[in-house]
This record gives sequence, C-alpha cells and structure tokens, in this order.
Amino acid sequence: MRYLDIGTSKRISKIGLGTHQFGSPDWDYGERYAGQEARSIVRRALELGVTLFDTAEIYGFRPRRMARRGVVEGVAPVRCGQDSRFRAWRAHLGDALGEMRESAFLATKLYPGEPAVPVPEQRAIASANRLGIRCLDLYQVHQPGRIAPRSSIMRGVRALQEAGMVSEVGVSNASLERWRAAERELGSPVLSNQVGYSLVTRSAEHDLLPFAESHGRVVIAYRPLELGLLAGRYHHANRPANPIRAGYPLFIPQNLERARGLIATLREVADTHAATLAQVALAWVIRHPAVAAIPGASSVE
Repeated sequence: MRYLDIGTSKRISKIGLGTHQFGSPDWDYGERYAGQEARSIVRRALELGVTLFDTAEIYGFRPRRMARRGVVEGVAPVRCGQDSRFRAWRAHLGDALGEMRESAFLATKLYPGEPAVPVPEQRAIASANRLGIRCLDLYQVHQPGRIAPRSSIMRGVRALQEAGMVSEVGVSNASLERWRAAERELGSPVLSNQVGYSLVTRSAEHDLLPFAESHGRVVIAYRPLELGLLAGRYHHANRPANPIRAGYPLFIPQNLERARGLIATLREVADTHAATLAQVALAWVIRHPAVAAIPGASSVE
C-alpha cells in the first residue's frame, strides 16, 4: 500500500474505502451484503493496508423515511413502515472496524443544513459516538455553501478543532474559490477536498490538483471507477439495473457507446500487466502525489 506524504498524525492510504453503499438499499446489494459482506470488505481492506475510510452522517439517510442520521456510521437501523428492505441494514463502519478504529483514518462529513453555530459541534459528537471514536480524523463539510452560511459552519468546526474533537478539516465538492474561502473562514489549512475524479471526470486537473500539490493539500477522489464503468462491467448490452447506477448519466446508451474506446484501451493495458481494468483505472488516479482514491466495493474480491 502507498501512503500520502503530508505529515498527518495517522498515515493516509492512497487507496481508501468509500462506504456510501453500506447502508443504502438503493444499491440493491441485498441484506447479506449489509449484514456480512460489508464487514468482511472492511476487514480485508485493513489487512491490505487501507487506513482511509470515508463515510458521512447523511449516508443511508432518507428524510421522509428515516428519523435519524448516521445509518452507515453506526447508529442502529430504524424501522420504516412495512418495507423490509429498510429494516435490516446493519453494516456499520464503526462496528466493522472494531478494535482497529483508533488506527484507521476515519473521515466523515457534516451536511450543512442548518445555520446555527452549535450544530457542527453537536453533530460531530454524534458522529464520533456512532463510529466509536473520541476524535474525528477528518471532518468534511459536505456541499459547502449549501443552505447554511459557510462562515458559521466553519466557526463551529474551528471550535471542534480547538477542543481536540476534530483533527483535520476538509470540504467536499468545493470549487477552488470555495476551498480557499473555507480556509480563510477556518483560519487554518483545510486539508482536503473530496471531488469526483477519474479517467472520464477530470475537471479537478484544471486548478484543484495544482493547488493541492503546491500547498500540501489532498484531493480525495470519489467515483474513481465511475460506479463500475471503468471496471468494464457495463456496456450497451449490459446496462446497470440498480437505481444509483441506472440514473447516472455515464450509463445512458450514448455515453456507454462513447466509452467503448477508453474501455478497450484499459483492457489492453490491463492485459499487458496481468491486471484488472479497475486496477489500471485506480493506478491512473493515484499517480498524482496529492490524490487519494476512495472506490466502493461490492465484494471482498
């Protein structure tokens, strides 16, 4: 495993694990995945040297169906009407990490939906409790600037950092302008910006990657495999069925057709190196010294 060289107290692996799918029925992975496979995936990731685990308080949360946040982080599942799909999702990251929680670099996110300054403090404590840890290694502002004023959110996050509740601060889906503004509002470095980055989503190269490299910051790349597209699983005759993928623009027929040449090239490189397409696509993403990637995983394999 490779690790970022940025001087954090815990090492951050260049390949992490995204957990969006752990608590969400929309992925259609089934109850066995939520109850057993997800835990096995986390354990295998730890064995392979993965330290970066990314989650969010909003993952698995459905405002109209669920009364509580943090389904993926670690809170017990909430019964939701008569739909059994929403009763058995027990894949909690904190539980899966077990005694390895303190050695992992745990990143979670605050969704800035309310303007009050104490909100980040209350919700950070709730996230830490669900994850079973005392300090959040990376607390990211999810969609900065949405609903709540950034300045009030960052004041609350700064208080958390000063109190030792948060080690590092990040943003997610922020432009360079908003990343810099977040640093001004925090009054100290904002370590990371989590954005989509892959062979087909490359806007981060324009300004985010140069800024990260020159300032000792990190771009955390989500969807580095574009939901399986770059693993070569899907094509015009095998389109995805689950709601998350089916609604993603890259899987409409025109874009699947446009991707054929790229997939063919990936396959050629993979065959040359006795690798998989996914391995090649991930290697391309983490070639940059300031990038860590957080693919999801549907199985231990």
